[in-house]
Amino acid sequence: MELEPFISFLAHEKNYSSHTVRAYVKDIEGFARFCSEEHGLDDIDGVSYPIVRTWVVALVEAGVSNRSVNRKMASLKAYFKFLQGIEKISANPLAKHRALKTSKKVQVPFSEVEMEKVLSEIGFADDFEGARDKLIVELLYTTGIRRAELVGLKLADVDLSGGLLKVLGKRNKERILPILPSTKALFTSYLSHRNSLPAIEDPSFVFLLKSGYKLYDTLVYRIINKYFSEVSLKVKKSPHILRHTFATHLLNKGADLNSVKELLGHSSLASTQVYTHNSIAELKKVHAKAHPRGKK
Repeated sequence: MELEPFISFLAHEKNYSSHTVRAYVKDIEGFARFCSEEHGLDDIDGVSYPIVRTWVVALVEAGVSNRSVNRKMASLKAYFKFLQGIEKISANPLAKHRALKTSKKVQVPFSEVEMEKVLSEIGFADDFEGARDKLIVELLYTTGIRRAELVGLKLADVDLSGGLLKVLGKRNKERILPILPSTKALFTSYLSHRNSLPAIEDPSFVFLLKSGYKLYDTLVYRIINKYFSEVSLKVKKSPHILRHTFATHLLNKGADLNSVKELLGHSSLASTQVYTHNSIAELKKVHAKAHPRGKK
C-alpha cells in the first residue's frame, strides 16, 4: 500500500486541508492494521467488501459511534475510488456501501443577549491580543466565515474602504462578503496594534500571534471558548457555533435562505437548511401572533 500518490491527490487535486488529509490517512492505516492483524493481509488494495464489513462490525462492537464509522468508510471509499481512477483496481469495493444511520446533532447557537455581552460588556485587554481576540469574535459572528477561512485571511483580501472581504472557502471557492461598520472599526484598531509588532514572520496574513507568527486553528477555538465561557452555560462553545449563530440570527430577522446560502459559501441549499431548525422559536412567536387563534 503506497499512500503518497493518494496524499498528493488529496492535497493538490482536491485542495483538502492538511488536517483533513491526516484524518484520511489515519483511517486508511487503521483499516490496513485491522486487515493485517485479523486477516493476515499485507496489502489492502485488492480487498473485498466482506472484509470491509468485518471492520465495520468490529468498530461498532468496540463502541465506535456510527458517525465515526461512516467517516472511516468515506475515507476508504475515497481511497479505492482513487485507485480505480488510476486503474490500479477495476472496481471500488465500497461502491454500494450504505452508511450507518446516525442521529442528527442539534447545534445550539448563542443568543443575541450572549453575543451582546461578549462584544459589549466583558473586558478585552487594551493590547494586541485583546484587539485581535475581539476582532476574531466580531468577524466570525458578522460574516459567518469558517475557522480555516479566518486563519487563512490575508491583508490583500480586506478592503476596509469598500467594506468588503474576499474569502477563500472550500475547494478554493472565492466569495465576497460585506463588512459591517462595527467590524471595520475593530479591524482598524487591530491593524494599529499589529503594525507595532517588533517582528512578523509572514506579513501577508491578517491574524498573527504576539510573536509575529501566523495564527493557528486550535488557538481560535481556545479564544472563543475563553470569552463565551464567561457569558454562556452552553456545552459547546466553538468557532463553528458562531457560524451557526450568524446564520440563525439572519434567518430570525427575515433573511431569505438563498442569501444566507451565498454568505455561508454553501454549494447547495441542503447544506444551509440545517440552520432553519434553530429558528423554530421565532416561527412559534410569529405563528402565535399572526394566527386568529393565537390569542385565545
